[in-house]
Amino acid sequence: MNNGLTHLAKSIAVITIGCFFVWSCENDIRDVQNLNKKAINVEEAKQIESYLSENGKVKAKLTAPLMLSYQKDTPRMEFPKSLHVDFYNDSIKIESKLSAKFGRYLQNENKVFLRDSVVVFNMKGDTLFCRELYWDQARAIFYSDKNVIRHSPDSKIYGKGMIADQNFKWFTIKHPYNSYINVPDSSFLNQ
Repeated sequence: MNNGLTHLAKSIAVITIGCFFVWSCENDIRDVQNLNKKAINVEEAKQIESYLSENGKVKAKLTAPLMLSYQKDTPRMEFPKSLHVDFYNDSIKIESKLSAKFGRYLQNENKVFLRDSVVVFNMKGDTLFCRELYWDQARAIFYSDKNVIRHSPDSKIYGKGMIADQNFKWFTIKHPYNSYINVPDSSFLNQ
């Protein structure tokens, strides 16, 4: 009799545990559908290295730890974990560098939006710091309407808004404030 009760108790325990596992593994159909939507609409790539060329010459090299590509609605590529770009001159030497914690490339507009700790510097020693920066590839310019700081060996210019060519050979700081520029001593004034 004891053997029969032990067997019955074990059977009930196995059935109860089995029901628990079956019940706990059930998925909500909406959760499953949402997973499928995410997988279909987003392509993910890691350790990206991409080159931009014009007329057969390398103009820029982009590196990023993660890229998400969205093809539905507004086709775009996002770099949610930072990105770095090296810009090259015609001799394929680095002319300027750019880094940001977030980037988005809007394919239909041919524009790049950068935000969070955006830093750009060129080999002449000029550095640009800003929170947001746009790169219009069709017009070959960078611009921002947010606060910016341009630091060079002989000046530090604060301003709200800026525009520059994509090689950062020229800058225009809009609405400058609290800035300084070191002017070299002019010997012709002493004559």
